Amino acid sequence: MGHAAFLSKNTFHMPTGFYDTIPEPVFWPVFVVATLAAVVGSQAVISATFSIVKQCHALGCFPRVKVVHTSRWIYGQIYIPEINWILMVLCVAVTIAFRDTTLIGNAYGIACMTVMFVTTFLMALIIIFVWQRNIIFALVFLVFFGSIEAVYLSSSLMKVTQGGWVPLVLAFIFMSVMYIWHYGLRRKYQFDLQNKVSMRSILSLGPSLGIVRVPGIGLIYTELVTGVPSIFSHFVTNLPAFHEVLVFLCVKSVPVPYVSPDERYLVGRIGPKEYRMYRCIVRYGYKDVQRDDDNFENMLVMNIAKFIMMEAEDASSSASYDVSNEGRMAVITTTDASGSPLAMRDFDGLADSMTMRSSKSETLRSLQSSYEQESPSVSRRRRVRFEVPEEDGMGRQVKEELMALVEAKHAGVAYIMGHSYIKARRSSSFLKKFAIDVGYSFLRKNCRGPSVTLHIPHISLIEVGMIYYV
Repeated sequence: MGHAAFLSKNTFHMPTGFYDTIPEPVFWPVFVVATLAAVVGSQAVISATFSIVKQCHALGCFPRVKVVHTSRWIYGQIYIPEINWILMVLCVAVTIAFRDTTLIGNAYGIACMTVMFVTTFLMALIIIFVWQRNIIFALVFLVFFGSIEAVYLSSSLMKVTQGGWVPLVLAFIFMSVMYIWHYGLRRKYQFDLQNKVSMRSILSLGPSLGIVRVPGIGLIYTELVTGVPSIFSHFVTNLPAFHEVLVFLCVKSVPVPYVSPDERYLVGRIGPKEYRMYRCIVRYGYKDVQRDDDNFENMLVMNIAKFIMMEAEDASSSASYDVSNEGRMAVITTTDASGSPLAMRDFDGLADSMTMRSSKSETLRSLQSSYEQESPSVSRRRRVRFEVPEEDGMGRQVKEELMALVEAKHAGVAYIMGHSYIKARRSSSFLKKFAIDVGYSFLRKNCRGPSVTLHIPHISLIEVGMIYYV
């Protein structure tokens, strides 16, 4: 208010109003405080950008980037190096190009007013769909605040030619990146959905699936929540051998901020029991922190064991398998450790190492040793062994299935992922070919791989290359 009062009486000080309104004795203290305030404000904008990018990535609207969790105690405090470098380059480029605070202020003004105007529209939608209020109330809110902000926005748009075009161009670029990435992911998912393997064809192969079943657990990452992905048939067609226990793992980001640990894991069965095929859906909210969980494999095995026990206790499990029951899933709670059907103990380096050595070749042990030396975090992971307790109430079939699961876990876990190449069909339009063959392909090659994002150990990773014509 003092600033405005001074300028109303001294209009000729308008170009340098900030400096002229400060009294001479306190000029430098105020200058230092103003500079620090600008630093604090810019840091808030940078942190907000990191959070928004992370949430957009969780919703499939932004390419995969490196997310560093900077605090062990503050939940959700993250740092994204790529975004930080982009912001730095853009800030330096704008400063060097304009060299005038007036032009930079015009660009900042248009950005702020556009954000406020869009926020008003989004708030009206929240009033209708989230708060479940009357649509008349939402329209009154939109007309009242929207008309006020429209006046400010129209005045800011007059400065488009005087530096205001910068935020509009940047918004168009980032929106194009987000749309192309989301469009490519959506087309890839539709291809997987249309080309998934039917359950009838799987059942016709018999328990061995027409291939050699080797010891171990095979985790097949897929975006599908029902059916068998085409990557599985592509893999066994070229290499007719697979693990004794198959788990189709789907990691989903749901449009809610957080998912409770008790509601995170959904486990189901694919085919009859002798097939040893399961499906697990792991759900995260867009604000959930997907840390490098050392116990992920152990939690997965424990949840599958709980599902086997729940299925045995269910009276309907005694009925014969039906293809229509394929989509049935069970929510497995993780907090109730007393009801666990498996006993877990720490790895005994003396006794258990002899068993592990006898089950692995010398070459594999050498590779694993070198990998652990290069990746210290892997060697620090907690190693455990599972045991099936001797209980009289446990059925013979349930005990055999649990024993097969435990033996497969001790034999090793392999991660199978699809390394897809998406190409547009020849009959596609020019815009679609440009978006898929140029835009999405460029983003996919220059972003972080899904195996890095999901913290998958490289020594256990198998990538299957496929070409998707969409």
